[in-house]
Amino acid sequence: MSKIIISCAITGSIHTPSMSPHLPVTGPQIAEQAIDAAEAGAAILHLHARDPQTGKPSSEARDFMGFLPVVKAGTDAIVNLTTGGSATMTIEQRLAGPLMAEPEMCSLNMGTMNFALYPMLGKRTDWLHDWEEPFLRASDDLVFKNTPRDIANVLRLMGQERGARFEFECYDVGHLYMLRHFVDRGLIDAPIFIQFVMGVLGGIAAEPEHLTHLKKTADTLFGATYTFSVLAAGRQQMAMAAMAAGMGGHVRVGLEDNLYISRGQLAVSNAQQVEKIRSIVEALGREVATPPEARAMLGLKGLAAVAF
Repeated sequence: MSKIIISCAITGSIHTPSMSPHLPVTGPQIAEQAIDAAEAGAAILHLHARDPQTGKPSSEARDFMGFLPVVKAGTDAIVNLTTGGSATMTIEQRLAGPLMAEPEMCSLNMGTMNFALYPMLGKRTDWLHDWEEPFLRASDDLVFKNTPRDIANVLRLMGQERGARFEFECYDVGHLYMLRHFVDRGLIDAPIFIQFVMGVLGGIAAEPEHLTHLKKTADTLFGATYTFSVLAAGRQQMAMAAMAAGMGGHVRVGLEDNLYISRGQLAVSNAQQVEKIRSIVEALGREVATPPEARAMLGLKGLAAVAF
């Protein structure tokens, strides 16, 4: 097996500030947790922006610049910027930060899907900000839009014109066939890095048999031209990551995907989750990739070519 790439998704756009005091929302908080996660072993840092006053997901370039230069100065880890932003944003809003920053890597969701967050409401009544509860409650009518036209535009704007490579986020089996469609159109070249996203209500569940099927399908569609990583939203985060590592894949953890370190215990940082998955994968005999090694594996343009 090749060396294993650990990705860490630092803040995301799903969890709200009331859910954990450890969720980073300001520029300095995001930068500090990103650098600490890299020092713990994360070669890739997957980054979203938030409004520093309210913690609400943000698409503003100024909010990205509140942490990107600090992250670059503090670590040589790969910055992977979201093009998914939040399901409440337009495609133009979602691309504002990436177009400005020209990162080495971007995420790219491979389809339109329901994105249901309302089960996270639970019994909570003590919200820090007035946007949180309506945001979650309205997600029973929320669709994340990424049509074939949207995907082609992101591939052109971020890939062909700015040299970024992609983490192709596949939330279900059909997304793998959409990815194959774009390979056949000549818009995607190897090496292909696929992130199997499991456990989001609207996508495939985080179950071992589903991961086996996803990998078997990807093997059929892409052969030796791809590598895969796995993230599981919620309580199956570590179990599915361990399974991915045992299958020869890569792994992703982070507070975007799961706020906890164990049952009922909030993670105090992203680095804590990186440390835990690193201990698991090393116990399985996998060696953790450094950022330069991950760059070589994924064919990235290099840190000197970004615009932040």
